[in-house]
Amino acid sequence: MSGVVVGEDGLARCGWGASTPDYLEYHDSEWGRPVRDDNGLYERMTLEAFQSGLSWITILRKRPSFRAAFAGFEIEKVAAFGESDVERLLLDAGIVRNRQKIEAAIANARAAAELPGGIAALLWSFAPEARPRPADFSEVPAVTPESKAMAKELKRRGFRFVGPTTAYALMQATGMVNDHVVGCFVEV
Repeated sequence: MSGVVVGEDGLARCGWGASTPDYLEYHDSEWGRPVRDDNGLYERMTLEAFQSGLSWITILRKRPSFRAAFAGFEIEKVAAFGESDVERLLLDAGIVRNRQKIEAAIANARAAAELPGGIAALLWSFAPEARPRPADFSEVPAVTPESKAMAKELKRRGFRFVGPTTAYALMQATGMVNDHVVGCFVEV
């Protein structure tokens, strides 16, 4: 998965983007596309946090269940969740049932609801200047100075389960950085 792979449709994609039908759809239509609304960014942050220690395909396949379980990732609704919601979520086989991650998702909604300018403004303030697309995935970092700064500020504001690696994955997924490799047909 170092560079591009040509799919059955003749399109060159990032190597990982053609490995499963789920990844193909996600790569082609979503990954790296700018997300600028608060609820959309809260959803991506939450899913990236749940992915920690797991494969992304697991989270991607459970996303419809996550959306149902977490009230469509509407920040105000999730911020109002209480202990009965935590217990409900721990019994939901459609999501990843990890108490710490569930409690972090709720705490993060509460922290996001408190942000005066919204979570989108905060997160996008860490987006780096555009840089050349990587030639292959060996050039893609796991963390950057910007993702370290983002994680530090989020922690300062009461967010949980968003370290520098998760912050960078969030930046990739939401178009704050463009890590589609050279030759990939996706232009963002």
